[in-house]
Amino acid sequence: MLPLAKAGIAHFYFLAIHPFEDGNGRIARGLSEKSISMSIRRPALISLSQMIEAKKKDYYAFLEAHNATLDLTKWLLYFGQTILDAQENTLKIIEFLIEKAKFFDRFSKQLNERQTKAIKRVLNAGHVGFKGGLSAENYMRIVKTSASTATRDLKDLVDKGILRKTGELKSTRYWLPLDIE
Repeated sequence: MLPLAKAGIAHFYFLAIHPFEDGNGRIARGLSEKSISMSIRRPALISLSQMIEAKKKDYYAFLEAHNATLDLTKWLLYFGQTILDAQENTLKIIEFLIEKAKFFDRFSKQLNERQTKAIKRVLNAGHVGFKGGLSAENYMRIVKTSASTATRDLKDLVDKGILRKTGELKSTRYWLPLDIE
């Protein structure tokens, strides 16, 4: 039996025999990840929880739709795609972490304390990026500084190529280089 099918069946049937609300999802995901790892005989780097959480309604709909039938075909197709999406997301996270490390290796000595704090906050958004970009107002709030200091710091970051600027006046936003976000 294929690793994804085994994991999907283990996940589904665990939830069927352990129908408690608290903790069964975490255990089912753990069983699924362990099943895949055992099947491929090495650790599987996936974050199934993030994918299920991102599309929780679909997850519950597929579970509910198959609760009274022995035909798990559609569940297994859904689950297999969710595993593949989780694996792709994990690869993006790993790539992002590598780029983040390279970024700090390259630029950390050029940043002041405020700039470092703001950049770290932007990077905390992960590979999905900082929603809406960094504005001068965001910068002031993050580092607790004045408008003039924020303006100087942001201009310095743009001049050094650390951030790129889009827009004008109140719609000005600052972004990390595309290979980071």
